[in-house]
Amino acid sequence: MGPTMDSNFRSKMRRRLWGPLAASCTAGILAASLPLGVSAQALRAQTVAAGLEHPWAVAFLAEDRFLVTERPGRIRVVNAQGRLGTPLAGVPRVAAGGQGGLLDLVLDSGFARNRTLYFCFSEPGEGGNSTALARARLSPDESRLEDVRVIFSGKPKVASSMHFGCRIVEARDGTLFLTLGERNSRRQDAQTLDNHHGKVVRVKKDGGAAEGNPYIVRSGALPEIWSYGHRNSQGATLSPDGVFWMHEHGPQGGDEINLPQAGRNYGWPVITYGENYGGGKMGEGTQKSGMEQPLHQWTPSIAPSGMAFLTSDRYGAAMKGDLFVGSLKFRYLARLEMDGGKVAREHRVLEGVGRVRDVRQGPDGLLYLVTDEGDGKLVRVDPGG
Repeated sequence: MGPTMDSNFRSKMRRRLWGPLAASCTAGILAASLPLGVSAQALRAQTVAAGLEHPWAVAFLAEDRFLVTERPGRIRVVNAQGRLGTPLAGVPRVAAGGQGGLLDLVLDSGFARNRTLYFCFSEPGEGGNSTALARARLSPDESRLEDVRVIFSGKPKVASSMHFGCRIVEARDGTLFLTLGERNSRRQDAQTLDNHHGKVVRVKKDGGAAEGNPYIVRSGALPEIWSYGHRNSQGATLSPDGVFWMHEHGPQGGDEINLPQAGRNYGWPVITYGENYGGGKMGEGTQKSGMEQPLHQWTPSIAPSGMAFLTSDRYGAAMKGDLFVGSLKFRYLARLEMDGGKVAREHRVLEGVGRVRDVRQGPDGLLYLVTDEGDGKLVRVDPGG
């Protein structure tokens, strides 16, 4: 993969984040009781639009307009005044129910010229459903999706309404990362390479396995797989230097931030910092040879969703470069400061804002959230006065 890093950001992150990462990862697991700092600048939640039904993702069109997905199976254009447009035609049927439905959406890096976008959803089919990735073009009048084509469909389909994963990230080389949950009842699948459950896959924009994937020529392994041993990732992003980051839900503790690398095993369900629901040890403990340690973990769980690095200085220099993650469980936005390869400080901001499902930085340099509720909102994060 290996895009060229921006030299200024690289030197900054060497000082603030990386250090000797292999030596510091274990220290980075001390996340359970990190001190909560005082925000560098007070932040305000400004509702842009309300009345959305379980929104899951937001993308940015020109002229202060937005595309928002709703889990029951709708994509809407939202204008700068917060008016919700009529749902776009052309969205395929989704397996809506439980955690399933229409989920993430991103615009192609060339959207301004090709109007292409990608979205992922729970795709019904023989045997149940699975996470699928589709590409389409937004019509010039923004009323429909055109040339809709499913380019990747997770295997196998199973009868489950849980753990779809479903975050999409376009890498700098134009390939697409897609996070895939292990469907809960099939958790052991996360440790085998003949299925897509509990994996990160990396594909080309036509859906084919990307060059450089670790299992393209390995018999019995699916060539789209990039990394494995994941549970259920609902947040993923590129850092400003082009590195793929993700977080994933743990079982009653042990939510993790990981930096998935080609062919690496991230442990689920063999190792975890969580425990069985109702209590009791799960798996073989927290470490095992050949399995990666998370960069950071939350115990108790915050139920993370959405993930974005702040690259602008709209909130002051102190916040630039910080990582922002939504909490579904505790209804706040987490601001994470990095130092020496671990999360040094964690700030809870916008407490009570709602079940934060997505976090994105907009073209204006401000952060935007959507809240996953029956009367969900699109929220802009404004600097304090």
